[in-house]
Amino acid sequence: MSKEVQQYHTHITSDHKWFDLKLKEVWQYRDLVFLFTKRSFVLKYKQTVLGPAWLFLNPIMTSLIYTFVFGGIAGIETDGIPQILFYLSGNAVWTFFSTCITSNANAFVSNSAVFGKVYFPRLTTPISNVLSSVIQFCIQMLLVLAFFVYYVATGAVHPNWLFCLAIPLVLLVLGIMGLGCGIIISSLTTKYRDLSILISFGVQLWMYATPIVYPLSQIENELFKTVLLINPATAPIELFRYALLGQGMISVPGLIYSSVFAIIVMMLGIIVFNKVEKTFMDTV
Repeated sequence: MSKEVQQYHTHITSDHKWFDLKLKEVWQYRDLVFLFTKRSFVLKYKQTVLGPAWLFLNPIMTSLIYTFVFGGIAGIETDGIPQILFYLSGNAVWTFFSTCITSNANAFVSNSAVFGKVYFPRLTTPISNVLSSVIQFCIQMLLVLAFFVYYVATGAVHPNWLFCLAIPLVLLVLGIMGLGCGIIISSLTTKYRDLSILISFGVQLWMYATPIVYPLSQIENELFKTVLLINPATAPIELFRYALLGQGMISVPGLIYSSVFAIIVMMLGIIVFNKVEKTFMDTV
């Protein structure tokens, strides 16, 4: 009995449309996305003494510093929310967003050796970095939930349970926005390496222009408040805080603006990526 032999034909070409994501091809390489996700998460803590414990130590130490500096010295109010919980929750969601950007900022340069040897959809790398950031966020939220349960039980925090269903939407908007920004930066760093140096500084400045270490309600200057509202990361983070902590501002126009901004940045990232992909191995 003869067996039918299946033949596979792979055609690799640099000619494709500007908005071609090759999602079908990425789905075919989903096992590779899983392996890259595991690699980026495991290698980060593989040769450390405390290992994954840093996922808890880093946010708790950062939040304690914020509590001392912004809550103690600067005297910034947190709308009645316990300071440690306010800073822990803000740090968790911002770390997710900033990691989506910084981890993808050097994705193509750091993986150039692999890209030059074997073909696979290049988008698997930034997508896996975002998935790794999701895992890191979920682990950090365990620490947040430990304080959250205590303060809810004592009546210090009154979450809006119905709006907690919108938290995945917050992660989706911030994830797309971070992925788009990361792809743009990573595509440009193949030629302009200065961007990889500036990115950490830029993300840090972006954090202070976002209500992470202070609530939006504490900003009385109308000009500063307008600048914060123009920030596309403000509305999703305010929704996250309103749902989880019961304090914050829900702005439907702001959420629409943030969503549209994320989509535009992602589309722009695709255009830049598809243009740079053709020649980036010659310049990296």
